Amino acid sequence: MYYSGFADEAGDSLDVQIRATKELGWKAIEARNIDGVNLTDLSDEQFERVYEMLSEAGVEVDCFGSAVANWSKHPRSDEDFDRSKAELMRAIPRMHRLGTKLIRGMSFMVARDEPPDNPDLEKLIFAKVKHLVRMCEDGGVIYLHENCANYGGLSYQHTLKLLEAIDSPNFRLVFDTGNPVGTDRRIGTPPYPKQSSWEFYEQVREFVLRVHIKDAIWKRDTGGIFAELEHTFPGEGHGDVRKIIADLKARGFQGALSIEPHLAVVYHDDSTKSSEEIRYANYIEYGRRLMRLVASL
Repeated sequence: MYYSGFADEAGDSLDVQIRATKELGWKAIEARNIDGVNLTDLSDEQFERVYEMLSEAGVEVDCFGSAVANWSKHPRSDEDFDRSKAELMRAIPRMHRLGTKLIRGMSFMVARDEPPDNPDLEKLIFAKVKHLVRMCEDGGVIYLHENCANYGGLSYQHTLKLLEAIDSPNFRLVFDTGNPVGTDRRIGTPPYPKQSSWEFYEQVREFVLRVHIKDAIWKRDTGGIFAELEHTFPGEGHGDVRKIIADLKARGFQGALSIEPHLAVVYHDDSTKSSEEIRYANYIEYGRRLMRLVASL
């Protein structure tokens, strides 16, 4: 295994993201936002500058942290589907330019106005995600589904149903250790308990090519898309980080452990903000703690 991370949590600018990556002794970034703009949405001129800076620094982008079919896009919205297709169309040639094989995607937001896994809606979600995956097949890249606030994140059973329905070697998983902590385990009937990161991981691990390292303690539900969590350093929360990494090591996992600290800044929560200095220092400390944890196992 090797290390990577959402370096936009270290800083907005690419030069800061590169500096943080190199200070940790790493060679890869899971690229999401640069100066507040997703890598898929940069202008062609801006992207070329990104390519030049990464090439000069000897840093690779090992995964595109895209917003394709993510938690902000409704499964019944044709406009949101068109946006996802357009994002993927822009991403694939940029992935080729950077030599990147993996793109993070999702399975659309959890519907609030109807049962989120009713047969009619499931059929629609499967068809739309299959279309996106076929675009990846044609482009020679792999669509990595993340267990976030989306259909596949409802439970490990929903992720397995999605894998069966899509049935493609270009559709695999990035498993986030922290997301289950605040997410209902929608198996059986309500009231639903929160998910177990270990249970979810154990059921889907044969399909996991990448792992997002995030850890947290559940505080309360908010009625919104995301629960209120107290994010922690890896191994200090309820994300079963230590147990999962130990299993990955025992299984000879060759993919990335990609950090997403959420301690100094949260991508989807504007209320969590810190100075550039604190963000940078936190990212470095998070990476170093993860490396020590891995070395201790």
